[in-house]
Amino acid sequence: MPQLSLHTPIGDLTLSEEDGALVALDWGWGRDQTPTKLLTRARERLQAYFDGVRPAADFGLPLAPSGTAFQRRVWAELRRIPLGATRTYGELAAMVQSAARAVGQANGANPLPILIPCHRVVAAGGLGGYSAPGGLETKTWLLDHERRLTPSLPSGATAGH
Repeated sequence: MPQLSLHTPIGDLTLSEEDGALVALDWGWGRDQTPTKLLTRARERLQAYFDGVRPAADFGLPLAPSGTAFQRRVWAELRRIPLGATRTYGELAAMVQSAARAVGQANGANPLPILIPCHRVVAAGGLGGYSAPGGLETKTWLLDHERRLTPSLPSGATAGH
């Protein structure tokens, strides 16, 4: 499976491609580096995002996360959360007609973090958790970064509520 890595402010990331679509974004530097056309484009778009360029929806990249039908439903809803906005686990659970805990588990199983923005889901009383290295510090960095990319939202706003 072709992979390509990049350095970011939240650590090294590795993208993986299969059958012409991105299937994983993992923390850490991948052993093998295969700069396919898609992986090179994905790396460039992620680098632009981290440099402060507002991305298109899904970064304009083909995504093919592997998961259960329920997980894919949750991930589809995550992709609808606008840049700079957040939703609570409860709100997301209502959208997919499930329980907040199940949504949290699907969030944690997301193979394409950042591209499928699981960091935009927060607990009703605060940030909740984040399974990436750095945990809540990484989640906070991503949310603050996206709010800077979305100047029309006041600080701390949760567009779409």
